[in-house]
Amino acid sequence: MSGVPLAPGDAYALGSASCFAAANVLIARVARPGDADNGAFMSLLITAAISGSGWALDGAVRGFEPVTASALLWFAGAGVFTAYIGRVFFYASVQHLGAMRASTIKRLNPFFAVVMGVAVLGERLTRGMAAGLVFIAASFAVLVAAGARAPHGARREGLGRRLLNAGYVYGPVSALGYATGYLLRKMGLADAHDALLGAAVGTGVGAAIFLATAAFRAEYARAVRATFSHPNRGLAAAGVMSSFGQILYFAALDASPMSRVALIGSMEVFATLFLGALLLRRRESFTPAVALAAALAVAGTVFILRF
Repeated sequence: MSGVPLAPGDAYALGSASCFAAANVLIARVARPGDADNGAFMSLLITAAISGSGWALDGAVRGFEPVTASALLWFAGAGVFTAYIGRVFFYASVQHLGAMRASTIKRLNPFFAVVMGVAVLGERLTRGMAAGLVFIAASFAVLVAAGARAPHGARREGLGRRLLNAGYVYGPVSALGYATGYLLRKMGLADAHDALLGAAVGTGVGAAIFLATAAFRAEYARAVRATFSHPNRGLAAAGVMSSFGQILYFAALDASPMSRVALIGSMEVFATLFLGALLLRRRESFTPAVALAAALAVAGTVFILRF
């Protein structure tokens, strides 16, 4: 007796979560706090190249689908929030916190989605949503309270100092960017059912903003120079995985409701914890606090989307 096959949207969402988890671990293995390049700019260029080439090849073979100006604007707006704010700040979060904690903090995405829906769109806040918000906020609090892993015998940092850790700032900013961008991305896909085009436009916009920022921010300029002068194979691999993660997420959104895609995508945190426990043993610890925070974050996502 054969099992029930996965729906295409579910398969895309699971593939996206797996690719993002692999990218998280690759970034954590290579990038260190203070490094000139954490791979964010390279990943934007890789995604734009892969998705753009895929769109051109598919169009040449099967014909190009009609695209409206409004769809391009939605995709470009999504790029500002997902490709630039979301991805750039998430890479920085992984660089400072490690893959496990950064992936868990990324579960703030549905938290901000609910807050924006209630505050901006006037949506009703249900009891399930409120419970989900509490769970996700508790997850973030657990991570901050636990702090970074200190060497044996070293004194743990105080709470105030841990709150100043850049990773705990970059993570929520990234989550807010992703939550905003996913909404815009879904609007664009409603006008043009083309995941490859959406990814290409969004990451192209993100890369352009990164270059513009490099004109007046030294750290961005260093990252751009390092990308071309000293390309890192590990960061390039992370960029490839991030690229397929984003393209598959676009495809999932085009095939399934956003809430279902977000719920399946939350499995990214568990995939990251599993890979991290295998591959990052010398750099990160799979502590009870991290496990608890991950469980709270995913439980919060379930409450928000299902109750």
